[in-house]
Amino acid sequence: MKTLLGGILLATVFAALPFVTARNDLLNLGVQIFLAIALAQSWNLLGGYAGQINLGHAAFFGLGALATRVLWVGGMPLFLALSAGAAVATLFGLLIGGPAFRLRGAYFAIGTLALAEILRITVGNLMPEISTIPAVALASYSIIPRYYLTLTIAVLCVAVVALLMVSRVGLGIQAVREDEAAAEASGVGTFRHKLLALVISTALVGLTGGAFAYYHVSYYPQHTFSPAWTFDAVLIAFIGGVGTGHGPGLGALFYVILKEILAVRLVELHLLVFGVLFILVVLFLPGGLVEAWNRARRLITTREE
Repeated sequence: MKTLLGGILLATVFAALPFVTARNDLLNLGVQIFLAIALAQSWNLLGGYAGQINLGHAAFFGLGALATRVLWVGGMPLFLALSAGAAVATLFGLLIGGPAFRLRGAYFAIGTLALAEILRITVGNLMPEISTIPAVALASYSIIPRYYLTLTIAVLCVAVVALLMVSRVGLGIQAVREDEAAAEASGVGTFRHKLLALVISTALVGLTGGAFAYYHVSYYPQHTFSPAWTFDAVLIAFIGGVGTGHGPGLGALFYVILKEILAVRLVELHLLVFGVLFILVVLFLPGGLVEAWNRARRLITTREE
């Protein structure tokens, strides 16, 4: 309950921010945080709760961005373009789900990474020119609708995953993560649950990619297929607490703010800093910031007693 109330309070504060300040730098920072939350939470569903380490998350992010950008720039209403982008990512997830889930462990991770790289190279060759929004849209560009769109998608991702995980289906997904053989013996359809987690994960990240396409004025289409999007999602989820509902949110706040600070002061070293941080988290604090908070709370409680 406290976590839920904290999340509602934080979302309310972010929703009220544009009424308090008109500074574009703060609103842009908010957009970066919301995109990071949605990106990490969508990965967390498949990688954290279902235990399927997906290193091709950028493929679905890129497909959502590509479809949304093409359709929106072509004149389709934004809502329909975003829905189409999510649908394209989901359909692609369904298409590769069967063959991909025949791979286990590291082979699944490597296979999904290879898939994302194939798409990145293909899109880069077919669409080498930079994508820019039309002059009319550029003249009326405002950060406010982008801010609220990405905030809505971030809240949607957190809410969908949270509600799913307390349902019977969500418990089945978590059972698959713990032990596939035992879950199958208990009547849990492991393939069905993994495929469902993949479908929802790809739909959410496709929607996130669409929001990115609406937010950015210009970028190369292959940029959204970069493995950096996958590694950012993995890093944020692990920093915050992989396999937890509020871990990706905490991780996104920490990651984006620290990244902005390091990018200014340590332009060439911030990637190295995050690489070392990821190793330290995996080795010494696998539960991320959520585990650190729980340890601190238990320590305080023990001392009070």
